This record gives sequence, structure tokens and C-alpha cells, in this order.
Amino acid sequence: MTVTWFGQSTCLVQMDGYNILTDPIFSTRTIGSWFGPKRLRPPPCKLSELPRVDIVLVSHDHYDHLDRAVVKELGNSVTWYVPLGLRGWFNGHGVTNVIELDWWQEHTHTSVSPTQPTLLIASTPTQHWSGRHFFDVNRSLWSSFIVKGPRESLFHCGDTGYCGVFKEIGRKYGEVGLALLPIGAYEPRHVLHHQHISPSEALQIHTEINATHTVGVHWGTFMMSDEHYLDPPKVLEEGRRERGLRVGSVGVVGLGRTVRVGGGMFCADVPAEQSIPS
Repeated sequence: MTVTWFGQSTCLVQMDGYNILTDPIFSTRTIGSWFGPKRLRPPPCKLSELPRVDIVLVSHDHYDHLDRAVVKELGNSVTWYVPLGLRGWFNGHGVTNVIELDWWQEHTHTSVSPTQPTLLIASTPTQHWSGRHFFDVNRSLWSSFIVKGPRESLFHCGDTGYCGVFKEIGRKYGEVGLALLPIGAYEPRHVLHHQHISPSEALQIHTEINATHTVGVHWGTFMMSDEHYLDPPKVLEEGRRERGLRVGSVGVVGLGRTVRVGGGMFCADVPAEQSIPS
């Protein structure tokens, strides 16, 4: 199992023979190339340079999690998993290969390829909101996703404030091999605590969902809050030590880096010639 981080909450996870892309944004700004915060660093590669993508998980429709340019480029070549109420937006852009899920709803993903096994993909609750402009606020749902394969498992969180639902997720789905948890855009707390967790709260969720490994995402890409853009990984590591969590169980991935997950350790760089194979 490998994970490659492209900035914000965009990752390519390779598990059980599938290439899974999360909350894709490759544009130079949050809204295309002309509006919103600009990337602090450019994307490490182009979308077209990735291997074949099989599945895209979209946690909600905010611009820094759903890039229209990516939707237009990938189109119906992938299966999109989206929260309740968002399929219509995709249909409006000519994309129909969309699975729309309500909270706690599960879908069995099957492939035409005999080399790819069946996956269980479930939408799970988070505490956030949705909307791409003033007139569609909360017209669609927001969610996290559990992906269970025969050997590997993934939790893609998206954005969330801390709430008790993560204990429920942990009780229902058991251990998860890799969690992608947001660790940035959390200051000032009195403004953002309802919608964005802090690194400390990410560590709490790591424990509650029974994650073996956690990668911190949603940091160091766009300036959208008051903390220094390089603080989240430092605060995450400090919290890991304070909680006595195993070295290698929680950390971050360098921009554009591919790491192998498993074997009791995490963040061992995959050699360049082995990373994101076609």
C-alpha cells in the first residue's frame, strides 16, 4: 500500500490493485487559475502524469477539495464517490459515472478487471458544511469515506470539526490501515473549531477510528488560516510524543513523495523508479 501527497487533501492511494484519488485539486488557485488563495508551492506534477485513476473520493464540494478542471479531465473514465446531493453537479458537467452516498450508506465496488478485487466503500459522517457559492450552501452533504479491500483499508476524512462520530466509525468498521486526516487551517480556534480539527484532535481521531497509520493532510498548500503554514506537522509530532504513540504510526508525506505503508512502519520513501507505477 502506498500514498502520494499532492498538496491539500489530494492523495493518490494505491491499495489492493486500485489507484484511488482523494479530493483532487491541481489548479494554481482554489478557484481555477484566477481567484482565491494561490498555492504556496506548485503541484508536484500534472494530473495527466499520474497512472490510471480508478476511483475518486470527494468529501464535499468546497473549491479546495473539488477542482472542476480535474472533473472535466477525468470525466467518466473514473468512478466518482460523492456525498448525497452532489451527483447533480457532476451530471451538469457531463459526468455520469457517479455513486452518491448518504451517511452510513455502503456500496460494493466491482471492477471489470479480473485482477481487481471487490471493495467496500462507505460514506461516514463528519462535522462540516458545503457550498461553492452563496446560493448553494448546505444543498449537498459532506462526508468521510471508509474503503475496505481484502488486504488493505483506508479512511479519507475530508474536512471536519471534532465530534463523537469518530468513535462510532471505529466501533462499526474496526481497524483501518491508513487514515488521511486534516491537520491544517485550524487557527483561530474560536472561529474554526466547528469545521476544522487541530493536529491534537487529529491524533484523537487516529485513536478513535483504530488507525494503524495516519498521514496528516490539508496543510502547507493554501494560506487559509492564521497558523504558520509549516506549523501543523510540528504540532502533530509534538502531540504524537506526548500521547506516546508509536514512532512511524503518525506523520506527514513530503509534497510529491510516495511512501509505503505497512509492515509496522510508515514513511519509508519508495525509490523513484518504484513510485506511482503505471
